[in-house]
Amino acid sequence: MKRRSLLTHSASLAALATLPAGVLAQGKKNTLTLAMALEPPGLDPTAGAASAIAEITLYNVYETLTKINPDGTVSPLLAESWEVSPDLRTYTFKLRKGVKFHNGVPFDAHTAKFSFERAGAEKSTNKDKRTFAAMETVRAVDDHTLVIVNKELDPDMLFLLGQATAIMVEPKSVDSNATKPVGTGPYVLENWVKGSSVTLRKWPEYRNADQIKIERATFRFISDPAAQMAALLAGDVDVFQRVTPRSVPQLKGNPRFQVLVAGSRAKTILAMNNKKKPLDDVRVRRAIAAAIDRKAVIQGAGDGYGAPIGSHYVPGAFGYVDTTGVNPYDPDKARALLKEAGITTPLELTIVLPPPPYARQGGEVIASMLSKVGINARLQNVEWAQWLSNVYGNKNYDMTIISHVEPFDLGNFGKPGYYWNYENPKFVELYDKYKNAPRPQDRAKLLADIQRLIAEDSVHAFLYQPQWVTVANRNVKGLWKDMPIFVNDLSAISWS
Repeated sequence: MKRRSLLTHSASLAALATLPAGVLAQGKKNTLTLAMALEPPGLDPTAGAASAIAEITLYNVYETLTKINPDGTVSPLLAESWEVSPDLRTYTFKLRKGVKFHNGVPFDAHTAKFSFERAGAEKSTNKDKRTFAAMETVRAVDDHTLVIVNKELDPDMLFLLGQATAIMVEPKSVDSNATKPVGTGPYVLENWVKGSSVTLRKWPEYRNADQIKIERATFRFISDPAAQMAALLAGDVDVFQRVTPRSVPQLKGNPRFQVLVAGSRAKTILAMNNKKKPLDDVRVRRAIAAAIDRKAVIQGAGDGYGAPIGSHYVPGAFGYVDTTGVNPYDPDKARALLKEAGITTPLELTIVLPPPPYARQGGEVIASMLSKVGINARLQNVEWAQWLSNVYGNKNYDMTIISHVEPFDLGNFGKPGYYWNYENPKFVELYDKYKNAPRPQDRAKLLADIQRLIAEDSVHAFLYQPQWVTVANRNVKGLWKDMPIFVNDLSAISWS
């Protein structure tokens, strides 16, 4: 989510100037300063839904059995190899030998078993708990062989095991990982200045330490678009992934920078509380969707970087079908649907807006559109912690603008108690069939049916697939161009 998903803190240039530049006086640089729009609420991705946690910790502090690559493929990480049974339910992993956690405890199949069983336990707060709870058995055959048998077929299993929610954790550290993370990765936490920055330093005992070129990486939190631009131009920041796109035009022609435009699997949506009156009426939800011109939202919220979507799935993904015609932009139809639903206009609703610029900018654009069909949308700006507590946690909202960044998150529509309050047995039936269909052509057909159902139910007003823009010093090498997941893989980065 994100995925999309993160805490906000404006940073003044004066504050930026007090932080170390992270540059060697002579020779090739071996430190890096990255910037993020928002700060994570903690550093344990098994305990929180904010995608900012993984942006700092995944593959850097913590590791997973598999590793997701920029092109969406999966390669070995803590698992050296694996075998999958013909029915796609049993996975046998051969684990890497000689791996240890930052606190010196060896990593083995017993630790992996603990990590997965903890993630799927009844009291687990892992946002992908469903994936791990669906593991029928997790067995450590010996120290370096792990066998997972799933209750259901899961065609995306190897990808899911490379996400941040599937990290390997050391049992004694789990209660303090949010502030003192312990993993098997190439970096350890050096410092966290709340509201300002997180600094990681290279762990000299990492198994491939000689291949890690960046000795220290500082992540700064800069939410204000003007401050983002100022930090880049001043050279205070070397890399800014997912920078606010409005800053990009004046940087594209600057020879000091490289500008990368990345595809994504994210879905930016106007999420609706499906049990809150009058949003529990599909006609009202369809009216809201019909009132919104997606292309204008892309211009206003995404500064032109994005592709319209009509369901919770994006162009380029396996099984994608174009559903933008199910609820097309049609203000007259929106007014008629409201009338048909017995709504007396003006209808008063609130849109909760978390800190990212796409949400705040998008809120202004959408509120203006809704006003033209008789809906007065009051905009409520909140900090990320408030959003996580009131919207995601307590479901106390009418509508909210958010990017869900996880690639395989259609299952959320069948998740009991999820913050959308959407319940449709037909969806659950279709999704279960999809999860248990071994043939790709059958899964593609079922995915198409799922997308159409979500669009016809108008669960949300589906807006666009964002394109992420990274601006970096032109001498930084190894940045991900495409982003199937949100991650800053420091092990791949170096200076030329």
